[in-house]
Amino acid sequence: MNLLLFIQEGVGEVTAVTLAPETTEVKMDILDLAMKGGWLMIPIVVLFFIALGIFIERLLVIKKAAKEDETFMARIKDYIHEGNIKSAEKLCQTTDTPYSRMIMKGIQRLGRPMNDILVAIENVSSIEVAKLEKGFAWVATTAAISPMIGFLGTVTGMVRAFFDMANAGSSNIDISLLSSGIYEALVTTVAGLSVGIPALLAYNYLTAKVDGVINQMEARTMDFMDLLNEPAK
Repeated sequence: MNLLLFIQEGVGEVTAVTLAPETTEVKMDILDLAMKGGWLMIPIVVLFFIALGIFIERLLVIKKAAKEDETFMARIKDYIHEGNIKSAEKLCQTTDTPYSRMIMKGIQRLGRPMNDILVAIENVSSIEVAKLEKGFAWVATTAAISPMIGFLGTVTGMVRAFFDMANAGSSNIDISLLSSGIYEALVTTVAGLSVGIPALLAYNYLTAKVDGVINQMEARTMDFMDLLNEPAK
C-alpha cells in the first residue's frame, strides 16, 4: 500500500513539470543597425569610400615609383663618361621613375655650376614628392573627422533620447521610447571609430611608403653628384 502511494506521488510530480518556453534568437542586421544611426552615417560612409579609393590608387602609384633598376646608374655613368648625353637622357625617359626624372634634370644642367645642378635636382624632387602625396590630405581628414562625426552623433542621439523622455512624462517612460536616440548615439560612434582608425593606419602606411621612395631618390642624387665630382681620367 505504501509502495503504490509512493509511485502515485512520483507520477504526480512528473506530470506537474512544465516545459520552459523556447527562446528565439534575435539576429543583428548590419544594414538595419546602420540605418538607426541617422543622417550622420552618410558623411561617414562617404569619407570611407573616398579614403579607400585614394588608398588603393596611391598604393599602385607608389609601388610603380618605387621600382628599382639596379643597372640604371651604371649605365648613366658609362654614357656620361663617353659623352653620350642623348643616350643618357633617353634612358631616363624610358625608366620613368621619380629618380630618373631627377637625374635627367641634372643631365640637362651639365656644364653649369654644381650648386645649380643640385638645386635643379632638388626642385624636381619636391615636385615628385608632391605628386606621390596627392590625396593624402583626404585620408588624413577621414582619420580625424570620422570619429568627430561619430561623437557628434553621440551628443545628438542623447539629446534626442532626453527630449523624448521629457515629452513622454515621468509616468510614460519606456525603454522603447528611448531606443532610437540611444541607437543613434552608439551606432554613429562605432561607425566613426571603425572608419577613422583604419584611415589613420592607411595614412601612416602610405607615408612610410613615400619615405622609402624619398630615400631612394636621395641615394640616386648622391650617386649622380659623386659621378660629376669624379676626377677626369
